[in-house]
Amino acid sequence: MADDQPMEIDTDTTEQEILLAATNHDLDSLRRLLRTPTGSANVVDSDTGMTPLHAAIAACEPDEETAQDKKDMDVDEAATLNTTALEEEEALKTVKLLLENGAIWNDLDDNNETPGCLAHRLGLKKCYEAMVEAGVRAELLLSRLDGFEMLAEYEDDSEEEELDAEGFEIIENENGDSLQASMVEVEEPVPELVGPDGTVPGADSVPDLVQIDENGQETKVDVNSEDYLASDLTFKGDRLLDADKNGVMMSWETDIMQKTVDRLCPKPGLRVLNVGHGMGIIDGIFQSKDVSAHHIIEAHPDVLARMRKDGWYEKPGVTVHEGRWQDVVPKLVEQNVIFDGIYFDTFAEEYKALKEFFSEYVIGLMDPEGRFGFFNGLGADRQVCYDVYTRVVEMDLFDAGMDTEFEDIHIPDLDEQGEWEGVRRRYWALDNYRMPTCKFVG
Repeated sequence: MADDQPMEIDTDTTEQEILLAATNHDLDSLRRLLRTPTGSANVVDSDTGMTPLHAAIAACEPDEETAQDKKDMDVDEAATLNTTALEEEEALKTVKLLLENGAIWNDLDDNNETPGCLAHRLGLKKCYEAMVEAGVRAELLLSRLDGFEMLAEYEDDSEEEELDAEGFEIIENENGDSLQASMVEVEEPVPELVGPDGTVPGADSVPDLVQIDENGQETKVDVNSEDYLASDLTFKGDRLLDADKNGVMMSWETDIMQKTVDRLCPKPGLRVLNVGHGMGIIDGIFQSKDVSAHHIIEAHPDVLARMRKDGWYEKPGVTVHEGRWQDVVPKLVEQNVIFDGIYFDTFAEEYKALKEFFSEYVIGLMDPEGRFGFFNGLGADRQVCYDVYTRVVEMDLFDAGMDTEFEDIHIPDLDEQGEWEGVRRRYWALDNYRMPTCKFVG
């Protein structure tokens, strides 16, 4: 009998219609489709992996014949060729409508591009900026949700109050009589911050570390602080690798470190703190500045052994603190140890560790006229992620009472120079580094 049953055919074409409406920048149709029960701003084309955001932006891409003509043009001309201001404005309206309806800013298509990557490649500056702003909003939302989760944990640990039928707390006086605490009302549940389709826009926007194999294929890499500190490290002249051949630090960073120290130590005789010794590049440059006091925090046993071998423990004015900065820094604050320059560059820690450091401890460690810097490598696997996280950290620094000045430093083609040979995780893929220098506001 089962063979005689008619085959059910899916006749719902909403997904295809949404993608088509996004491609055609048909706002009226898109609004109507997104209001339907099966309408979503995050549908995916099965052939290309494109979302409606991808489709709206890709519609501005020049055709193959025009693309052939671009070979003889410079980058700016090629990017804007056949993409009029009107076309981009229509695409921008579509992008904004999709974002307002819960579109995720950093979904990848089959070409491993986010919508922002696509806009950047096509030179669509307004669409690109819209994607960066969406990423920033998503990250700030996630930060707040994380705060709500922490608050919920504390609330779960507290004792429940006794409430009466009207929702007021019941308390007792010294005679044991029950009283109604009229000012203690039952709080309404906090509404969930979700998009129209029931998802948190950008909820999986935190960048994953990736490794690229010899065939150029990317896979996610789970690198965490606990595993890193327990792993064996390999020092190879121009690089420091962990047991999985992930790059911990490499010599191509030297120019960045030199310019960073020049900003943090504008004159000799200053007091400095470096969190994360690694290959010792920045600490060596600090020493060349004739600092009066030089503190180094390092947790990895192999790095500490290398530091002993290289004589760091015997250098005049140098104090080596063995252990995780989370254990060392509070003691320095208690001892009222003050620094003129502070640098932070740890490995295998999430952004919230950096945020905790500058939000909770820099104010107790740094001189009012001091300067703070860190390795700005958040989201450095693609330009749109880098721009998003650079803005997020700048905003978080301002909330912590610091103004940040960024200086652009050109990064040469590291692939062309063979820097990544033998390294599984390429932690940098951009041609520009934004070097941060932070000072207290006012």
